Amino acid sequence: MSGAVAARARVMPLPARSAPLPEFGAILAALPMPAVVFDAEDRFRYVNPAAELFFQLSFSTLAAMRLGDLLPPDSRLFALLAQVRQHEAPVSDHDLTLDSPRLNRRGVAAHGAPLPEMPGAVVLTLQDGSTAQMMNRQLNFLGAARGTSAMAEMLAHEVKNPLSGIRGAAQLLEQGAAESDRELCQLIQDEADRIRNLVDRMDMFSDRPVELAPVNIHQVLDHVRRVAQTGFASHLRIVEEYDPSLPPVWGNRDQLVQILLNLVKNAAEAVDPLSGEIILATAYHHGVRIAVPGSKERVHVPLQVIVRDNGPGIPEAVRATLFEPFVTTKRGGQGLGLALVAKLVADQGGLIECDSRPGRTLFRLSLAMPPAGFRADAKQMDRP
Repeated sequence: MSGAVAARARVMPLPARSAPLPEFGAILAALPMPAVVFDAEDRFRYVNPAAELFFQLSFSTLAAMRLGDLLPPDSRLFALLAQVRQHEAPVSDHDLTLDSPRLNRRGVAAHGAPLPEMPGAVVLTLQDGSTAQMMNRQLNFLGAARGTSAMAEMLAHEVKNPLSGIRGAAQLLEQGAAESDRELCQLIQDEADRIRNLVDRMDMFSDRPVELAPVNIHQVLDHVRRVAQTGFASHLRIVEEYDPSLPPVWGNRDQLVQILLNLVKNAAEAVDPLSGEIILATAYHHGVRIAVPGSKERVHVPLQVIVRDNGPGIPEAVRATLFEPFVTTKRGGQGLGLALVAKLVADQGGLIECDSRPGRTLFRLSLAMPPAGFRADAKQMDRP
């Protein structure tokens, strides 16, 4: 190391996030992808806002950590950093899994490059493939919702009318039937009622217009929590982790209540009655945008609502089709609850995704803010 370089290395202070690495800190901060600078000992010297979201930790927290505090030593990311330092040249790796108790990212692409101004330092950019996977899954969910809507309309027209005739005929037969046959007539009526109830539930998938307005999501969550703790989740611990600065979401309050009650009820049924815990959280994620069907417009959906539990997790065999109709892990379940959730979220222009592993299942809603220039109705916003 030359004397000039050594002098720079000795006097270089720990960068602050607001003014790190003067030469290109502003460029890294402007990148939409996560960017991190590690020193020679794999300490976090700089992270941009996108990296804070990626690691779900603030810069002040990461600045006191090494990469080894987040990932096990056999992670391929350590090998990538070592190759960058060894060859003093850029190195890339793809389809990485960054999995630990603090981090769970899959399909990650990493690109590292040496930083001459800081000997041993590496600039690392990350691309989270799970976002693309989420978008692909969301398209499947929307297709499933549309298919269910068509099925509901078909069932309403083609099943209800003959079903009423079958039930009426069974009632007439019961009046003149022998005692031994009346039980069979009643069975026909009960089964006809059950099928009709199922068709009625399917009718909730029909494409009715949805009235959207600014909604205080924390008031919705508070209502859902109170309903849960006075009923089906009275024996469980519910933890609130809210971002108090979150602006209103653009949605339908009643449907948001229905969505979140469904998710919280599923979580309550999945966790252990003695040690179960449900976490309700909100956060802001500036990087998520979705395309509007039939338009080149992309809608920003940065407002996130999270329902997380410490249950056994969802079996891997059903995760890919979790939001499709008639897919369920419950004994006796009909598999319409999460399909309806996906449909209602799509009606509000949002995204829903699920991340599950043993001991941790997370459902994340990504919702839009009110359109620019829209003036919120104070009565709507204050509605309890």
